[in-house]
Amino acid sequence: MTVQDVSHVELYTRHAPTAVDYFVSGMGFTRVADSVESDRSSILLRQGKTRLVVTSGPGTTRFLDHHGDGIADIAFTCDDVTATRDAAVAASARSLGLSHGRPVVSGFGDVTHTLLPHATAATAEPPPGRRWVPTTPAPQVTQEGPVRLLDHIAVCVEGHRLTEYADFYESAFGMSRYSSEYVAVGDQAMDSIVVRSDSGHVTFTLVAPDPSKEPGQLDAFLERNGGAGAQHLAFLVDEIIPAVRYMRGNGTEFLSTPDSYYDVLAERITGMREEVAQLRATQVLADRDDWGYLLQLFSRSPYERNTLFFELIQRQGSRGFGSANIRALYEAVERDRLAAG
Repeated sequence: MTVQDVSHVELYTRHAPTAVDYFVSGMGFTRVADSVESDRSSILLRQGKTRLVVTSGPGTTRFLDHHGDGIADIAFTCDDVTATRDAAVAASARSLGLSHGRPVVSGFGDVTHTLLPHATAATAEPPPGRRWVPTTPAPQVTQEGPVRLLDHIAVCVEGHRLTEYADFYESAFGMSRYSSEYVAVGDQAMDSIVVRSDSGHVTFTLVAPDPSKEPGQLDAFLERNGGAGAQHLAFLVDEIIPAVRYMRGNGTEFLSTPDSYYDVLAERITGMREEVAQLRATQVLADRDDWGYLLQLFSRSPYERNTLFFELIQRQGSRGFGSANIRALYEAVERDRLAAG
């Protein structure tokens, strides 16, 4: 009763052409197939081993009214679909019947999990169950995009339910607790638990605000999103600096980083003095743990409610998720604020 991989992530949107253009033109995804149904239409995008399904139409209205554009389904491949569904229901998930002939169970908030046999994991074939029609004309990929795979999914949940959700993903899908961390920044704080499949291919970073502290960015996400939801998708790249330049050059907007962050970066992470100039120029963040370092950068949310966003991450041995950057960025912004006045 274990999940093996993420088959695909499905995004509901009110305006599919704009959503698809963001991924294709801005991030280097390729449109490979389309599916039209009575109450919705879907577009399959692929880059590396990552598959995104962008869906719009009357069948998505209820979700969109409540949450706005965002991730509605994260499809898992499983060793045994029936046993996984039964284990999820026993762990308090709701069985939501069939979608495209495949079992669906509830996950976090209104996000669901479609369950597929692991034999369908080959990314060369569209997700089973829909009448996919290859894109016409066939896409001409002149340059392979920089994304290799989906590194992790950050899930924002209510503060008092963090442990509950971690226990759920352990019991329902055979995932294990990988790490946990509490980060306090001024009067605000966030707690996190990372759960990961035994295969290592499914990683959820569950994050939640500390309800005993002042409201912060996670509280704001929960309010704008109408409850728990996928906060960001993290895409693994081999070299983040050229990836950022490529996407920024194609119109993808990333969060800005204060100059003062880089003033102390070489002292915070030894051995990176020569790289700091390049990181400053591209505003990429750096972090180190016992196994190595990572480089990361977050996009601005392209959606009206300012909820879902995206991350690029390059791992050089690091097994973490860049939590030190939360504190470092906060302190850098505070230094700039004091210097200005």
